[in-house]
Amino acid sequence: MDFSKKLSNLKQSHLYRSRKISENAQNVQMIINGKSLINFCSNDYLSLASHPQIKEAFKQGVDKFGVGAGASHLISGHTSAHQALEEALANYTKQEKSLLFSTGYMANMGVFSALKNELDWVLQDKLNHASLIDANHLIGLPLQRYLHNDVESLKKKTDKQTGCGLIVTDNVFSMDGDQSDIKGIEKIVKKPSALLMQDDAHGFGIFEPSIPKNSIYMATLGKAAGTMGAFVAGDEDLIDFLIQKSRPYIYTTAIAPALCVATLKSLELIKQGEQNAKLLANIRYFQNLSKTLNLPITNSNSAIQPFILGSGEQAIHLSKELLSAGFYVSAIRPPTVPKETARLRITLSANHTQSQITQLLTQLKHAIQ
Repeated sequence: MDFSKKLSNLKQSHLYRSRKISENAQNVQMIINGKSLINFCSNDYLSLASHPQIKEAFKQGVDKFGVGAGASHLISGHTSAHQALEEALANYTKQEKSLLFSTGYMANMGVFSALKNELDWVLQDKLNHASLIDANHLIGLPLQRYLHNDVESLKKKTDKQTGCGLIVTDNVFSMDGDQSDIKGIEKIVKKPSALLMQDDAHGFGIFEPSIPKNSIYMATLGKAAGTMGAFVAGDEDLIDFLIQKSRPYIYTTAIAPALCVATLKSLELIKQGEQNAKLLANIRYFQNLSKTLNLPITNSNSAIQPFILGSGEQAIHLSKELLSAGFYVSAIRPPTVPKETARLRITLSANHTQSQITQLLTQLKHAIQ
């Protein structure tokens, strides 16, 4: 294979990906590639990744449990910290039981691997996260897609299915920031042969979970919770079935127990609601100021605020302009988003100040004139 030619084609198409090096803790003010920047592309929505209480809890966890888990959960890697966090997450989501995974990608793979022999069909939203689509394909389950956030489109496809199936949706969509109509989907899922699975990676900790009975709920801990890992929550029988059948769960070393101690503290802070209130206030301020400045920002009530440009070249150019002005905002291009919908994906955090938001939007307005 001529990898050099393939890489050259990606660069010419403005689709080449590159990494930037951060030199300090995750925060709204960061040093990236040696330059001080206001960070508007982090998923640390509640600004908990560097919270002093969570850092202290992590240190205490290391002192008690060491650095690594040493084995999978089913061997010797399942500590009292893992157990306590699973119970706390089940309680927070009002589900019977929860199960920890190393990442959201692995959690989605884990669910699909466990259900491989149980499903006759799968229907997924057109804009579901790549990990859900990959899990579907890699496990080898049949896949159909319904129109984005369109309950009628889903119903038409569901009515044609026979046997047992799975309806899968993001809760907050990672690139558009809009929310799924869980209540509408719940009405369709009431048929006994259908099961709902939702990926709440970008909503967990920010919005109250909406989890229909007898469904599957997945969320990650590396975004709003500020730590690392993921979990699946649901009925006790479902979780016990995943323990028996989920290959990514069975054959992977457990996450560090110290991370569980840190996440327990994070969950306490999430419940207190202070950081959440700050984030939601920032979202309202951002949306109102965008309208005042007549900026074509998508109407989103989540931390994800997309500014759709169309071409990858435009998105890269504008991202570089903002970078030179002191703002770190990622350019998102196909295949992450559909063709002709390349964008800036602006993400807000609880610790952003109104002054920083004003500076960003003023600079963005100036850059596109």
